Amino acid sequence: MPDSAVASRRPEPPPLKGFIETSFLDWRGLISAVLFLPGCNFACPYCHNYSPLVSDPDSLLTLPLEGVLDRLRPFVGWIDGVVVSGGEPTLHPGLEDLLAQIRQDGFKVKLDTNGYRPEVLSRVVEAGLVDMVAMDVKAPLEPLAYRRACGRAIEVERVAQSLEYLKASGVAHEFRSTICPSWHGPAELERMAEAVEGCMSWTLQAMNPGTAWNTEAVNGAGMFKPEELDKLQRNVADPVCRS
Repeated sequence: MPDSAVASRRPEPPPLKGFIETSFLDWRGLISAVLFLPGCNFACPYCHNYSPLVSDPDSLLTLPLEGVLDRLRPFVGWIDGVVVSGGEPTLHPGLEDLLAQIRQDGFKVKLDTNGYRPEVLSRVVEAGLVDMVAMDVKAPLEPLAYRRACGRAIEVERVAQSLEYLKASGVAHEFRSTICPSWHGPAELERMAEAVEGCMSWTLQAMNPGTAWNTEAVNGAGMFKPEELDKLQRNVADPVCRS
């Protein structure tokens, strides 16, 4: 098959709808840039990126990929890596080419995902396209609990498959859970701890109803105080991670 025909069948690069040039927060211990891809298969009511990145991405300017990479290339060696976030990056057919291009430019790559497409996750890990994966674990792996947390009825088994894959894969990974008192009591956190046990890292973060796009859904959910969250991190999350 002619090269031109092969090229014509390659998926288009994912549209870039946001770009942070320098972040000290999105990849622990590293200086990173962050690329935001639009759309999501979840509708988490507390998401602070939902509007308009998920709900109306066409209202946002699409940034030229080559222009963004041109901006980053002079900083290889100072910026340690690039975080590909969203939205949900695994929805985009051109994700693998995007990750490969970032790596070819000399950057490490971190992928943020909700874990709902385990087939894509395993493919990019096994192709060596990512150095780090951060996956959300939103609730106990039960249909009703996850439906409340992610805003839709889903096949929880797909999330569980991604979770187990990452734990066994050998790739650096972190599970992240955004929690609130009403949805994540001691029993729920215990079941979540059992699910992630043996992971490299599990980070708890406080849900903030004040920044939620769906205020009705999070009404009355409450918010953990910093000292409460710190205690849960030390007593619930850290003990189930690998030493």
